[in-house]
Amino acid sequence: MVPSFDALFIHSKIDSNQKIKNSMKKKALKFINNWYPVLIAFAALLYSVGLGLIGRVEEAQYSAHWPGTILLFAIAIRQRRITNSKNN
Repeated sequence: MVPSFDALFIHSKIDSNQKIKNSMKKKALKFINNWYPVLIAFAALLYSVGLGLIGRVEEAQYSAHWPGTILLFAIAIRQRRITNSKNN
């Protein structure tokens, strides 16, 4: 039995939707993999600002150092990865 044109069209449409979903997942994972230190640092910054706004100034000043530290460690880790990949 030969499948009808409608069945083939629906099957190809499902395949194309799946391909689109897979490419979007890959793009999202690549974005997160590249930018996770910045996202974490931004969350830490918002946490610090939130503490300051509710009046917990000492805690806000303590946590205000976290974003810079997170970003510096991310830079150091990436530099080590680049150096190690060039040496191998």
